[in-house]
Amino acid sequence: MIINNVRIVTEHEVLFGALEVDKGAIRTAPGSRSQLPQALDGEGGWLLPGLIELHTDNLEKFFTPRPGVRWPAAAAMKYYDAAIAGSGITTVLDAVAIGDVRAGGDRMENVQQMIDVIRYSRENNLNRADHYLHLRCELPHETTLPLFQRLENTPELRLVSLMDHSPGQRQFVSPEKYRTYYQGKYHLSDEQMDAFTQQQIAFARRWSQPNRTAIAARCRQLGLTLSSHDDATGEHIAESRRLGGSIAEFPTTPAAAQAARRQGMEVMMGAPNVIRGGSHSGNVSAHSLAQTGLLTLLSSDYLPGSLLDACFQLAHDQSLSFSLPQALALASAIPARVLGMTDRGRIAAGLRADLLLVNEFAGQPYIQAVWSRGRRVF
Repeated sequence: MIINNVRIVTEHEVLFGALEVDKGAIRTAPGSRSQLPQALDGEGGWLLPGLIELHTDNLEKFFTPRPGVRWPAAAAMKYYDAAIAGSGITTVLDAVAIGDVRAGGDRMENVQQMIDVIRYSRENNLNRADHYLHLRCELPHETTLPLFQRLENTPELRLVSLMDHSPGQRQFVSPEKYRTYYQGKYHLSDEQMDAFTQQQIAFARRWSQPNRTAIAARCRQLGLTLSSHDDATGEHIAESRRLGGSIAEFPTTPAAAQAARRQGMEVMMGAPNVIRGGSHSGNVSAHSLAQTGLLTLLSSDYLPGSLLDACFQLAHDQSLSFSLPQALALASAIPARVLGMTDRGRIAAGLRADLLLVNEFAGQPYIQAVWSRGRRVF
């Protein structure tokens, strides 16, 4: 396959011409425009590396599209995978939460089914995108460590994040924000919310630190990439680094992001934060971290389509210094490097032909085609 007449976004520059693909790999470096009549005409669009998503928990939403509604696993995976590929994401770490902030929550019931269907669809070559596993470990829970131990040798596992959503911690330093979020989420009365809060505080005191230490130790032993979550202070970052963390997911303050970069950690922010111009939780904005050179990774978080849009928005923002190759690297080359996936994330000879053909209208990117390992999947 030859993709012709395109603006090819490599890791460091944009080249106009053609790209040749053979047997699922990029055959040669980007070259001059092809004269072969069988070449696919890209009509002057952008040819980009396939995006790599490190943190999205959208699979859960397909398993439980409404409260109390369970969807068949294979069908849920099929619809979810199509949404991922249609967003330009060719490699995704499906985030599955273990431990829960509320007894009886959907997450606990769905965990094994989600992991099983990820493996089933991979083994049977059913997916459009390349799917792996990200375990999100909710630390203040007695079930978290036993579940992690049961799942730690899952072949698809590539990333582990340590979370603590208990009152007074990290994302919820403010008691008012904690109350507003969880009372609205679980539809609790004032009395029920008071009891829930006290229960979560007790769980955190009992389980958070022992779970954090034990899970991090196993990640070091197994060579798994480890990330912290919602860091608020330099102390949080220092602890994560001591435990082997290499990513700070969604730091809530500039101080935490600065500390992460000083410690050599990557700083991940949500693409929706970029699109909306700020955090829906009132935390530090991705734009402000981009302005100060602290933003190094992007995740679509709760909206897969936001990842590509955020890259273009950063590149077009005249208050920032991001070129389009630099912006796209936040969702392609850098996450590939963090995960040790040396076969993808860039447009270069010998790498996987994970590619997007994108047209742009009024500053918005519109995906025309997606290839995964040279096979057209959208």
